[in-house]
Parts: sequence; structure tokens; C-alpha cells
Amino acid sequence: MEQEQFIHRLVSLRMDKGVSARDMSLSLGQSPGYMNNVENGVNFPSMTTFFCICEHLGITPKEFFDTDDVDPVKVRELLDAAKKLNSEQIDHLIAIVRDMQRR
Repeated sequence: MEQEQFIHRLVSLRMDKGVSARDMSLSLGQSPGYMNNVENGVNFPSMTTFFCICEHLGITPKEFFDTDDVDPVKVRELLDAAKKLNSEQIDHLIAIVRDMQRR
């Protein structure tokens, strides 16, 4: 993932969570402008800070880099709920999803 893609993903996930760059910076124990600097390409987070960013966003590093997954928190919630279904219910859920994808 290139830096521009990293930044786009970070901004998208942060905004989906409804957190300002300033609030996220402070929650990470950084200066108020830290996330703005990361999002503007001035700084790049250390590996430790990246893990803290993922934790703050409620996602795993794998979910961060899986750009096909638009909303990893909701997808994980859906998968967790689906694990509690029986086989017939899962078949129905699959049919619903496929129908929604055709629209």
C-alpha cells in the first residue's frame, strides 16, 4: 500500500468512526496536530503508533489493509452474528446478500 492509499484509508476509517483528527491525536497520546500531519503526509506513524491507531479505530491491522472491506467494524459484527446461525439461516442470509448485490 502506497502512502497516499494509506492516508486515504486512515481518513476514511477515522471519519467513519466520527472522530476528529485532533481528538484522535490526543487519544493516542500525541500532539493535537499529529493526525493532521499524518493525513497530510508530513509524518508517518511508527509501527507502535499504527497498532494504537488500529486499536482506537476498533479494527485489526489486517482489516486496515483490506481495502475491499469498506466498513470492517460492521463486517466483523455481521460475521459474528452469522456464526450463531444454523445452516438454513446462513443459506437465507447468503441469498439476501446476493440479491442485494444485484441491485
